[in-house]
Amino acid sequence: MNEVVLDASALLALLEEGANKVQGLLSRSIISSVNFAEVVTRLAAIGMPKEEIRTVLSILGLVIVPFDDEQAYFTGEIYPQTSHLGLSLGDRACLALAHIEGHIAITTDRAWAKLDSDLKVELIR
Repeated sequence: MNEVVLDASALLALLEEGANKVQGLLSRSIISSVNFAEVVTRLAAIGMPKEEIRTVLSILGLVIVPFDDEQAYFTGEIYPQTSHLGLSLGDRACLALAHIEGHIAITTDRAWAKLDSDLKVELIR
């Protein structure tokens, strides 16, 4: 059963420091297609060939949730309460999916700890 939503930074931590924490969450995780695209972008930006990106990410067996209209509304609606923290569209997409699914959003972004809301967030480093 899925219980957490990974932010792009959390999944990228799997390739950097914090791998053990994220690895233990993979079987219980989902990720927004927006955040998944961020991860693919980051790997492409560091020069990983596209075939390798697809191979590496497919091995993880992640459940990728398409970004839909309900998530889009929530992502936009939380902008006023998150803009002062500099949260990106991808950050808010992760929070939206977590909120809608009733899951915890997992991130490495310390700014999320300063959210003044009922959104469930856990920092992994």
